[in-house]
Amino acid sequence: MEPALSVAILWLLFGGLHIGLASGRIRAALVRQMGEGGFTALFSVLAAGTFALLVSYYAAHRLEGVSGPAFGEVTVVRWTLVTIIVVGVVLTAGSLSAYPRSPMAIFATTVASPRGIERITRHPFFMGLTLVALAHVLLSTRLVGSVFTMGFVILATVGAWHQDRKLLALRGRAYADYVASTSAVPFGAIVAGRQRLVWRELPVGALGAGVAVAFLLRAVHADIFVHGGLWVITATLTGAALLTLEASRHAARQKRRLAGERLSSRRRDALTPGARSPPAP
Repeated sequence: MEPALSVAILWLLFGGLHIGLASGRIRAALVRQMGEGGFTALFSVLAAGTFALLVSYYAAHRLEGVSGPAFGEVTVVRWTLVTIIVVGVVLTAGSLSAYPRSPMAIFATTVASPRGIERITRHPFFMGLTLVALAHVLLSTRLVGSVFTMGFVILATVGAWHQDRKLLALRGRAYADYVASTSAVPFGAIVAGRQRLVWRELPVGALGAGVAVAFLLRAVHADIFVHGGLWVITATLTGAALLTLEASRHAARQKRRLAGERLSSRRRDALTPGARSPPAP
């Protein structure tokens, strides 16, 4: 079978499970049966397994099959696409620092006002991934590579759209206001005048790290998929686990803060005029 077709089938398996399990009705039904922790564990295992299968197959067949677009042979086009890749990596790196407080975070229960990189795009990870993958679609010298990276483009764009719909249903007006003041397309809301760029809020360290990662990936580009894609699989799954852990910690801190605020509010109410006076000593 043509490797590009096999990769497309594996993408349907991974993407279908990934988005299908996260859809409102299916997720709600599974959470009722298994609890939030059980659902998270099931989702993580299935996503990790199908992703590892996809990457390992591509790693073994990435140099096979019919030719791809290979636009990198044109110097101007190559450097334009490389620049797009660097921007995408930087945007993705910046999203990691913003994720724990984002309304998209896995354990988030509230919607905060857009801040930092969220002012540029409310989906910095998805949009960064889209830029990186779309450039590779055009650079790939084999069709299997174009299909593999196009899968990330589709997953990221559909994922962003699906995430907005899910959170609109869960958070209602709060998330609707968040959507209205931001944009999925980078800088879209700023150009439209619905948002402004606040330089001091940007995660400078994370963005700088993104530039360094982009150059590092270029230096080891030929070896990224060696050993059956082990490096890609390990880095992706480890990163996802660390982000989930940090999101859980952020949610716990936020829960403690809200509990403290409610306690303080009850104490203030007890001391306001008209409240029951404490017994005299």
